[in-house]
Amino acid sequence: MRVLIVNTSEKTGGAAVASNRLMEALKNNGVKAKMLVRDKETDQITVVELKHTVTLHWKFLWERLVIFMHNHFSRKHLFEIDIANTGTDITSLREFKEADIIHLSWINQGMLSLNNLRSIIKSGKPIVWTMHDLWPATAICHYAHDCISFTTGCHRCQYLHGGGSDKDLSAIIWEKKKDLYRNANISFVTCSKWLRGEAQKSGLLIGKRLTNIPNPINTNSFRPTDKREAKIHACLPIDKHIILFVSQRVTDQRKGVKYFIEAIKMLSDKYPEMKSNTGIAILGGHSEEITNQLALPAYPLGYINDERKIVSIYNAVEAFVLPSLEDNLPNTIMESMACGIPCIGFNVGGIPEMIDHQVNGYVAKYKDSDDLAMGIHWVLEDSDYRKLSDNAVHKVSIEYSQHNVAMNYIEVYNKAISTNK
Repeated sequence: MRVLIVNTSEKTGGAAVASNRLMEALKNNGVKAKMLVRDKETDQITVVELKHTVTLHWKFLWERLVIFMHNHFSRKHLFEIDIANTGTDITSLREFKEADIIHLSWINQGMLSLNNLRSIIKSGKPIVWTMHDLWPATAICHYAHDCISFTTGCHRCQYLHGGGSDKDLSAIIWEKKKDLYRNANISFVTCSKWLRGEAQKSGLLIGKRLTNIPNPINTNSFRPTDKREAKIHACLPIDKHIILFVSQRVTDQRKGVKYFIEAIKMLSDKYPEMKSNTGIAILGGHSEEITNQLALPAYPLGYINDERKIVSIYNAVEAFVLPSLEDNLPNTIMESMACGIPCIGFNVGGIPEMIDHQVNGYVAKYKDSDDLAMGIHWVLEDSDYRKLSDNAVHKVSIEYSQHNVAMNYIEVYNKAISTNK
């Protein structure tokens, strides 16, 4: 079986990381898998890059310009929505023609347009589409927040200037997607049960096949190592408990940095001894921008893309905190758990599917900084830490192993092929 996984980037972003790991998992289980990307970042021979021309860059800019104009020339939410009005036709590529399955992943920001998707559907190839967020089930947004318009028909979009209108950009794209999906044989896969539940509500996906399969992780790479050595390698103090906060862009409000800052302040006020025995490691872009807002010593690590360095950082800390306000199945929680690091997060999205409350971490009440602080302190001071750590490693090895995830996808591929005949 030959599978072509299509994703905008090879390495940057959670969907890219997950797609890469899936490709390796499939290859390790007898499937000939390749990735097709717009942005290639390594010399991996099974990753194929679109031929780079000036037009690829302009396609991304053109999409933003159209959104900008429809949004009454407001930059607000400019990079939080996608309309897929431009992209590249991949159906003539050798890799596409050779594939038995076309596996779509995150294909936004000028990778594939709705017309390109129509061409893929018309090719007759079986299509599997992994949803890393809600975009395939909405008109233009990746996370709907409290909006329920996508259950019947997107309009009056909260991401558009003035709350949009009945015939705004979201309504236009909704009708285009509805027409696109009408006779399309697409098997949709969500990475979390939460996202599957949301996708099932979508007026676009009525009658479509929806399966839930988590992302895989290589537990030969992400595993517990000696903590003292890891701290030294990560240039973090060996005499402090380290709390880790990670985000591709740490100032992203969706990742809950506001609540993290508040929780750390509460801990510092209630337990003043933490000022001398606890520190904060911040991994991600713009990490230096929040260091002065934290009430405990902070160590900005910047954006790191080297897997070995990332594994060292996870192993160098005692707790990982991700207070996302909306999230699917964060790779960072999976990575932390695989390294034996208990996690603390809010009861939202796919996070409580990963963190079992007071079994391998702590699930705090949604948007509750006080409970978040309580969870951090419980993990560091009041829990059976070794048991938490062992439970975290065990859960990852059982539920997110490469073999289990690959077998589940192979089953989806076989069904897609059989229903396509």
